[in-house]
Amino acid sequence: MTDTVAQALTLWGLADHKATLVAERENHVYRVGSSPPLALRLHRKGMRSEAELLSELDWMAALEARGLSVPRPYPALDGALCHDINGQIVDVLGWLDGVPMGIGGRLNPAVDGLTAYHALGQAMADVHLKSDDWTPPRHFQRHAWNLDGLLGEAPLWGRFWENPRLTAGEAALMTKARDKARNQLAALPAPDYGLIHADLVQENVLIGANGPHLIDFDDGGFGYRLFDMATVLNFILREPDPEPLQQAFTQGYLATRPIDLSALPLFQTIRALSYVGWIVPRLSEPGADARHTRFITLATRMAETL
Repeated sequence: MTDTVAQALTLWGLADHKATLVAERENHVYRVGSSPPLALRLHRKGMRSEAELLSELDWMAALEARGLSVPRPYPALDGALCHDINGQIVDVLGWLDGVPMGIGGRLNPAVDGLTAYHALGQAMADVHLKSDDWTPPRHFQRHAWNLDGLLGEAPLWGRFWENPRLTAGEAALMTKARDKARNQLAALPAPDYGLIHADLVQENVLIGANGPHLIDFDDGGFGYRLFDMATVLNFILREPDPEPLQQAFTQGYLATRPIDLSALPLFQTIRALSYVGWIVPRLSEPGADARHTRFITLATRMAETL
């Protein structure tokens, strides 16, 4: 157990409980206790400000209070929802039990894909509805997946057109696609915009007895609702027969909330481009070469259709 974990457990009155590391991605997540368990999160240093994390926790609490199955924030003994320990922000959430929807970047064979994706579409639509029903507090701070956040000079996930492993031809295509997508996005009349999860891929969904649990709101913020949908739809493309799963997801969304899908191909292209930037600071990580190839292949294919 690290010193930071030990201090966090003390702040939350959990010093007598065992903490087991269960996830080591952008954040380190520990399972604490057993009846019921809690999730202790150690956030990557410098990734989010304390104000941004408090806003994420406020948002999740509002969604959970409105009946959505998302992690419930648990305050420390002093009432604070998060603490800075040695320059690292930590918080505690309720634990959600369920079967992982994805394993190794693909749909879990133990999960019925059509049922799960239809339910996920309904859940995403519900996130959008319930978020619109909530008025964020004055201190609320989350980044924006807007025109500049996606295609500006400093996109949230990096300047994808400057990925150092792009060939000259690929870089030219990405630059051209960025300009075209930016013009098309700017021309959209009154796009559907509000709070979105922004990363509702299979790894961030657990299938519970009564439906999907939605976790990992790290990338959540203000953005286009079609961009939220595009994230899921692009991920489904990895499956052997993606079309029925995409239809199930879309039908689930539309059964819960109306939305104009006419610009969806544009947002799928923009999402594909964003991953070409996201991978750059992770190129030295295990498996990065295969991921990079997959991202470039999809982004190139979609960019050529703009």
